[in-house]
This record gives sequence, structure tokens and C-alpha cells, in this order.
Amino acid sequence: MAATRPGAFMPTNRLLHPSSIRTASGLPLIEPIVLVPRPDPFDDPDWIFEPKYDGFRGVVYASALGGEIRSRRDTPLKRFRGLWERVAEVVGPREVVLDGEVVSLNRQGKPVFENLMRGRGFLAYAAFDLLWLDGQDLRGRPLAERKERLARLLPEDTGPLYKILAIEEHGRALFSAVRKMDLEGVVAKRKADPYRRETAWYKIRNPGYTQPESRAELFPVSSRSSQR
Repeated sequence: MAATRPGAFMPTNRLLHPSSIRTASGLPLIEPIVLVPRPDPFDDPDWIFEPKYDGFRGVVYASALGGEIRSRRDTPLKRFRGLWERVAEVVGPREVVLDGEVVSLNRQGKPVFENLMRGRGFLAYAAFDLLWLDGQDLRGRPLAERKERLARLLPEDTGPLYKILAIEEHGRALFSAVRKMDLEGVVAKRKADPYRRETAWYKIRNPGYTQPESRAELFPVSSRSSQR
């Protein structure tokens, strides 16, 4: 067997029980912010707007021990175990907790939910928030600061891990672009807000979105709660 160079990062999640990365690393349990429906897009300089990707909401827990992705209700997303390992390789030995979306991208880079459920396309994790970094809890910090730290942590997008685009103030323009790209909608977040369960994040759905809303036949009841 080939020798490992000194200091090399070796994810060990193959050796650990799938539910043990977070607890073994001493990382905090995250209660993800639930999106609140809102009927219409809006403009506001105090808000950030993001495209809403069609996938599974997931929290990444990563450390020198490896990484795992858990659902909004803290269930390990075991079907995406290969993605766990690829994301852990990008993060390296740092302690990181991310909130984001597991997606399947087609050749044009567009999320396709049916492909995600059927194991087709290119699996990736689209991060939109950084909640913990190297022993520091960032949940009490304003969203704008967390976004800046996320940009420094991930200055370039990689294959398995990238940042979701965020636009300040111009929610209507982003919503118009989302409709043209046939994406699911837009998420609105106040720049000054901390990451708390009571924080309001609004989802504005694209009424012309062509991917089917009724998906009961694609996945079991136990996995439906993983979506945001």
C-alpha cells in the first residue's frame, strides 16, 4: 500500500458510522431556517436575493474526520455518500458547517430534480450560508458577514462544491431572469439577520416553472421531509 505523505488530509468517513461525523467532530446541531412563501418579488437595498434551486436541502458537517450531509430534519442523506466524500476533499481538514442544496446538474448547469432522484446528472452541493468555521460559531453574525466569509472560504467554485449566486437589492430583476431560465424561484433574505429559527427567509415561486410539482411517485415518504 502506498505511503501517505506527512500532513496529508485523509477523509475517514468510510470508517465511521454515517451519523457520527458531526458528533465525533463536536460540531453543533443546526436547525435550518424554514422558507416562508411570499407571492411577489420585491426590491430592497437591505435584502439579498438568490435563485432557488430544485434539490434537497442539506447541511454539510465537515472536519478532519471527513464530511457528511444531513437533511433539514437531521437525517443523513446516505444516497449522496459519494458527494459527501468529494465535498470533504474540497474543504480539507477545516471545521466547516454549510447550509445549502444538493442538486443534480445537466449539461447546461441547470438543476434537474428528476435526475437527482434517479441518480442521473452531475451531483453537486450548492452552498448559500456558512454557519461554523474552525471552532467559531457564525450563526449570530449578520448574513452579509457570513456571505463574505463563505466567499473567502470558497473563492472559486469546484465541481462538487460551489456558492449560490446572491444579488443585493434587485429582487425583481433576478426573478425575471429566473423565469427565463426556468428555475424554481427566488429566495429573499435580510442582510442584517442572524441565522435563527425565527429569522424570515422568503421563497417566491416561479409560476411558470416547468418541472413537475407532484413528485410523490419519485421518492418514499420518509425522504420528502428533506426538501426545503
